[in-house]
Amino acid sequence: MVRYKIGSSIRKADYPVNKIFLDRWSPRAMGGEKISKKELMTLFEAARWAPSSSNNQPWRFVYANNGSKHWKKFFDLLVEFNQMWAKNASVLVCLCTKKTNKEGKPDRNHMSDAGAAWENLALQASLMGLVCHGMGGYDVAKARKVLKVPKDHEVVHMFTLGRPGKLTMINERMRKNEVPNSRNKVKDFVFEGSF
Repeated sequence: MVRYKIGSSIRKADYPVNKIFLDRWSPRAMGGEKISKKELMTLFEAARWAPSSSNNQPWRFVYANNGSKHWKKFFDLLVEFNQMWAKNASVLVCLCTKKTNKEGKPDRNHMSDAGAAWENLALQASLMGLVCHGMGGYDVAKARKVLKVPKDHEVVHMFTLGRPGKLTMINERMRKNEVPNSRNKVKDFVFEGSF
C-alpha cells in the first residue's frame, strides 16, 4: 500500500490538539483500487454520528463506485481539472442537505450540520488510511438534475474517496501541491466580543 505523508509530520499546532486533526488532509493521488462496501459504509457510519441541530440529521450522501453503471454520470459533473486526477478515485460522492426540518420549516443549521457529517467522514477516512478529497469544481445545476436532488435539498459539494496512490498518477503540475498544507493562525479567525 502506498503511504502519503502524514499531516502531523509537517503540520504543527499552536495549541494542544489530537493529531487526528493534523493528519487529515486531501491528497489527489489515488491508486484506483476498490474500497469495500464495509469500508464505505463505515465512513457513512462516522457521518451518521455528527452533531445535529434538533437531531434533524439533514445530510444526504449520493455516491457511485468507479466502474459502476453510475460512475459516468458522476464523473461528467466534474470540471476537467478534477477529472484529470479523480479518474483514479474508488468512489465519487455528492453531499446534499435537506433545507427543512422534520416539521417542514426552514432549518437554518442544515449547512453546518452537513459540514459536521462531512468532517466526521473525512476524519474516519484518514484514520483508515484512505484518501478523501473535497471538490468545488463541478456543475452544481447539472448535479441537481442528474442526481435527482429534491427541491427542498441543497447540493453542498462533491468529494472523492480512494486508496493512496503514487505521485506519478497525477500530472506534474499537481505534484508540487501534494503535501499537507498549512492553516491560518487561530488569532486570524477568533474574536472575543465582536469582530
